[in-house]
Amino acid sequence: MDDRRWTMVGCLSSIVHRPSSSYGEIPMAEQRPSLSQQAYEAIKRKIVSLELPPGALIDESALREELGIGRTPIREALQRLSLEKLVVIHPRRGTFVSDVRLADLQRLTELRLTLEALAMRLAAQRGTEEHWQRMALVLAQAPWDKTDTDNEEWICVDQKCHEIAYEATDNPYLRDILTMLYAHSLRLWYIALREIGDMRQAIREHEHILEALRAGDGDRAAQLMQRHILAFHEQIQATMLAVSL
Repeated sequence: MDDRRWTMVGCLSSIVHRPSSSYGEIPMAEQRPSLSQQAYEAIKRKIVSLELPPGALIDESALREELGIGRTPIREALQRLSLEKLVVIHPRRGTFVSDVRLADLQRLTELRLTLEALAMRLAAQRGTEEHWQRMALVLAQAPWDKTDTDNEEWICVDQKCHEIAYEATDNPYLRDILTMLYAHSLRLWYIALREIGDMRQAIREHEHILEALRAGDGDRAAQLMQRHILAFHEQIQATMLAVSL
């Protein structure tokens, strides 16, 4: 597996509440998750990365064979993903990946503007220097000087910065809600990935957010994060509208 692909697998794993690690860094050994958790993580990665596209029928038999996991853990994982609105379970018809609509983007943005701003204010109050050192390392290790960097790598950097800030809130309920919302947003990002230009400037915004967090300026960090989310919204909205024409 090449380094870039490994990095993306690691990033996608983090949206399923796995412990954070620095960008490109192999996580430390940890307790092996349950079969149900393994199935949940694997299926969620497939959905978010569009390997299982919106509207697709989920073949449980194929998943059992591919993952080497039995029927019950697969079913438990799908129930959990249903609660997160990533799949829709139709009795006697099967389980389908949830559709993606332009209205979903608006609803996600409405929630994220409010909750991410709250997270920035809490993180500015409760975050430690260890959090900010980790975020600074993520940004320092980003491939700023590479000319052949694709947007998947920049998504990985963005994701790591968000999850460190979520952790710094010291509020697991808020962290889990934002992690779920980020996963839905990430799926929209993948849909528009080929149409979005170079994302370096968008990722640079995290440097200014980090400065505000480190200074304990929650209002400034919240304002910058809302701008960051709105810029994402506008890019994805334009792409989705163009595709629908």
